[in-house]
Amino acid sequence: MSPAPMRIACVGVGAIGGALAASLAAQGRHELVLCVRQPFERLVVESPARRIDVALRCETDPARVGPADWVLLATKAHEVPGAAKWLAELGRPGAVIAVVQNGVEQRARVTPFAGEAEVLPVVVELPAERTAPGRVRMRAGGRLTVPAGPAGQSFAALFADTGFPVEVTPDFTTAAWRKLCLNAASGALCAATARPIEVLHEPGMAELALGLMRECLAVARAEGAALGDEVADEILARCLALPSGSGNSMLYDRRAGRPLELDARNGAIVRIGARHGIATPLNGALCALLAALPKGET
Repeated sequence: MSPAPMRIACVGVGAIGGALAASLAAQGRHELVLCVRQPFERLVVESPARRIDVALRCETDPARVGPADWVLLATKAHEVPGAAKWLAELGRPGAVIAVVQNGVEQRARVTPFAGEAEVLPVVVELPAERTAPGRVRMRAGGRLTVPAGPAGQSFAALFADTGFPVEVTPDFTTAAWRKLCLNAASGALCAATARPIEVLHEPGMAELALGLMRECLAVARAEGAALGDEVADEILARCLALPSGSGNSMLYDRRAGRPLELDARNGAIVRIGARHGIATPLNGALCALLAALPKGET
């Protein structure tokens, strides 16, 4: 049975937000509004499976958005304070803010801005790049993971038949930390070297990636995640098997001279590790190196 038509606001229409909004718009069942700084005429998402080209309503003024059943918050983690004006308008009773962001602190990060809306953290795996305003290129399909519960089940129903499978898990902590383990190594090392994923084939880089991930896994276990050190080897093997030229959002942000999503990734490992008395010297070193990059470097 198809879900009832919903009013959906997408805050942050980059690679992830654009891909998700386009997939929902292609269903033709829901009313979508894109909350943007600069409006564009069409949202175009190209993937190996299909091309979606839709005209959607863009708003630059939060007062013009109106109430929404769902809010897809797809900004970068460090951009949440900048989205506060949108969340203040959209955080109404009965609304759910789906936080489609990296890291393991989605609820803590967004709840202060969410008003009376429910906050639903989402783990997203979606290799995509924003190439221009309203233009997204997906290199492969994606999947989403949400915690079990009524909001998670409703989110899965919302994305049914969109091409984005949704896993509803009773152990969201493990899912979120597993994704952070991937991000801690691939994102940071690609950004630090300004090279795509094949940099992991260079001498010493695979060992460095394993060290970063093992630190992350130690912190993850202290936070209650069921992840053994073998997860690092599994993720490394997956990264080494990716096609040459594969990138990630931190690499794309560095190339474009944008701020890096560092604190929510490696920074979180260092901060949370310190609370548990767990040393994370490799992640600390990567944080220092990446924070010292010249601002606006391309």
